Amino acid sequence: MIKHIVMWRFKEGTKDQMHKFLDGLMGLPAQMDIIKSMQVGTNVNPKEKFDATLICEFENMDDLNSYATDPRHLAVASICKEIALERVAIDFEE
Repeated sequence: MIKHIVMWRFKEGTKDQMHKFLDGLMGLPAQMDIIKSMQVGTNVNPKEKFDATLICEFENMDDLNSYATDPRHLAVASICKEIALERVAIDFEE
């Protein structure tokens, strides 16, 4: 199992677009059966740097790569590209 974790920091004044992006992510598991689980959340601690996170699981790296290049994911990700200041990610095997 591959766990894919991403965190973002967004531009000031983009809260509505951030929620549109995160809602779009949450809709992907219903469209893509290669996503085994997905959690999306926004930061509740004002002392921390990042605004939102994604945690999802895939059977293997091939499935993660398919997700990353799928047009449905790319459409949602395009929202993020307009508002993100910073992105960090890690993928690890459980």
